[in-house]
Amino acid sequence: MQDKEKTYKPLIKRGPFKTFLFFLGFSALIWTFVQFSKEYTEAVEMPVAYVNIPKDKILSPENPNKLDLRVKENGLHIALAKLFPKVLYIDVSDSKMENGTLVYNLEDQKAALLSQLNLEYDKVQFLKKSLNITYQQRAIKTIPIRSNIELDFAIGYSALEDVKFLPDSVKVSGAENILDTLSEVHTIPLKIQNISNDLKGKIYLDTVNLSELSFYQTQIQYTLRTDKFTEGKVQVPLELKNVPEGMNVVIFPKEVTVIYQVSLKKFNSVNKEDFKVVVDFKNAVNSDGYLLAQVIEQPIQVNNVRLNEKKIQFVIKR
Repeated sequence: MQDKEKTYKPLIKRGPFKTFLFFLGFSALIWTFVQFSKEYTEAVEMPVAYVNIPKDKILSPENPNKLDLRVKENGLHIALAKLFPKVLYIDVSDSKMENGTLVYNLEDQKAALLSQLNLEYDKVQFLKKSLNITYQQRAIKTIPIRSNIELDFAIGYSALEDVKFLPDSVKVSGAENILDTLSEVHTIPLKIQNISNDLKGKIYLDTVNLSELSFYQTQIQYTLRTDKFTEGKVQVPLELKNVPEGMNVVIFPKEVTVIYQVSLKKFNSVNKEDFKVVVDFKNAVNSDGYLLAQVIEQPIQVNNVRLNEKKIQFVIKR
């Protein structure tokens, strides 16, 4: 005897169930739309950023970074304002000084502020009438500029003088405790190769790690005078100094050759009398019978000065 197959019928037919879900979702959508269309009055919090800060002032970090508004709008606008709040920019230059504090009157600036938010004037109320903006007065210091320019000259050429900057210093403002630690500011790194002519150009100051300071200018001019150089030599007598009274000291040699570089244009202007080379007897202790010669005077138009012999022998005669 064969078993008859049993058939099970669903309690709810699939067709009517789909229709039920459709109308349920549609009703929820209509309800949401109706709720968002209604007008509500809600407190909304807006983030704040300060702009156009006077150069001589530093705003304190304790200043308000949010502003509370009471907004009368439909539910959709309020929901969007809470989910995606717009930054409200406070123009510090519109503040007034009162008892050492900058006071920004929200009511006076209401139209300008609401234009940033696309909200109607009569539908917004600030929960406070003004913002008190605290600050520190910036100190100002003039900082010398130091070169970070690497120079590589063509063969036979050299600089007539150091790189010159215009200006050679820059005004910087900021917190006094930071300025006190700053003694100089460098140019950005620059390498110039195969130099055979005068140089002139513009270069930026390196302010990467000085973001808390304000520079009155960040770009300056530089110049460098260049000329063809040649090597010169002169014989200069040695001067022995700091010999104790009554002691007879003899040195050998008694003169040395001074070798230097000078521009071709000024070669004939250099004389041996422009140099002064000394040996100091106070360094005779533990010197093994030798003293070191030093150039202590030289003309300004020469560079790369060196001696053919630095170790000078000395003998004490009784």
